[in-house]
This record gives sequence, structure tokens and C-alpha cells, in this order.
Amino acid sequence: MRGWRVLVPRPAGGELSGLLTERGAVPVVIPLIAIRPPGAGGALDAVARGIDGYDWIIVTSATGVRAVFERMRALGITPPERPRWAAVGPATAAAVAAEGVHVARVPESGTGAGIAGELGELSGRRVLLPRARIASDDLPDALAARGARVDAVAAYETVIGPESSREPLARALDAGLHAAIFTSGSTVAGFVRLAGDPRARLAEVVTVCIGPTTARALQEAGVRASRVAARRTPEALIEALEDVAHARA
Repeated sequence: MRGWRVLVPRPAGGELSGLLTERGAVPVVIPLIAIRPPGAGGALDAVARGIDGYDWIIVTSATGVRAVFERMRALGITPPERPRWAAVGPATAAAVAAEGVHVARVPESGTGAGIAGELGELSGRRVLLPRARIASDDLPDALAARGARVDAVAAYETVIGPESSREPLARALDAGLHAAIFTSGSTVAGFVRLAGDPRARLAEVVTVCIGPTTARALQEAGVRASRVAARRTPEALIEALEDVAHARA
């Protein structure tokens, strides 16, 4: 995929951009979402004050991890020992570990039911789920179905398709893209908002999704993912993209 122009949709290209550059590709970093942190005195502050009352804290993104610990620091709260932490994906687990907190479980599944099924007995357990305000109900519903008492709290707000990205995306599409990476259903929604008809705009573009939920969002937008990453990691996304590139060589 040397010379390929690849859309990277996160607010910061980060590791994905580095991995693409190492392989001779050209990362085209255009945020399809933006993150707005929570203000003081909100629901996240309320649960942070009672965080030692939970049995599990499940975090699904590094953004959620940062939001939780930033509010705890602002409130002068030291992470207690009692709750066990589960982090979805190695990047999220690394963000928790960087705060000096042990990660008890790293579910391999990318679906709500799969994550809930990897946490052992949940009946009667109190579970804190800090996440994006617009996140789907798949995970809290799966946890509740297994008997957990779930507090799903908005830890940050995802802005879909920030207006500042409209013109850069239009220029990138007009210049031509070889591939587009989608890292969440929100990035798919951001693309649709900013670019219009994804079927037309992505007709000749390789599309790689981080997991089945993201692939389903892309399918609902009218585009079948070229590949779905085997794991929720930047490396797996690049491996999936390389598979397509080799098949087309």
C-alpha cells in the first residue's frame, strides 16, 4: 500500500498515522468526530464521589478513561482498590494502567453481549459504565440482562462531523483516497454528515472498520466494509488494510 492515501478519522492521527507512514502510505488525518469533555458538577462527578461503591468499572475507550481520571483529580479523589476495572481493547487498558490502576479484565469481544459474557458472575453487581453520551445501549442492556445494576454515565460528548472538517474532507475526497479507516460508528456518522452519500463517495475506496459494530454502521449507511479488523487495535486495522492491498496487488 505504498503511496496509498488513507483517511484517518480521529481528532489526532496518533499511532494509526505512524503505522501507515512506516508502510509508505500517506495518512490523511481529518477528524470526523470531536470530543467535548464534561463540565464540573455533572453526573460524572456524582458517580466519582461514590466510585468505591462499584464492583466493576468498564471503560470502552481511552477518551473515557481520561475523562474519569481528570474529574477524579479535580475532585481530589484517589482511585480506590475495591472496584475491578475492565478495559475494552489494549489501548484502553494501557490508558488505565498509565493511571497506576490494575486492569482486571480486557475483554476480547467487540460486541456488548460478548463483553458482558467475559466478566464472570454479574448478578447483583454494581457496574459503572462511563462512556460517550451518544453510545449505543448494547453493552448496558447486555450487562443488565446478566443481572448487573448498571450506571451508564456520560463521561464525554462526541460531536458528530465537526463543521471545521467539512472543507478538508471535501478536498481530500476530490484529490482521491485509496482507503478510509473507521474507528467507531460515530466516525461513520461523521463521514455521512460531512460528505453526503457514502455510497458515491466511497465507491472506489477501500473501507476498513475496527469491529463488527462499526461495520454494521457502515453497512446501514449503504457501504459494505472491505475488511473488519480482527482485534480492536491500530495494528489490527493496519493488518486488515494490508490484506486488501496485497489482494489487489
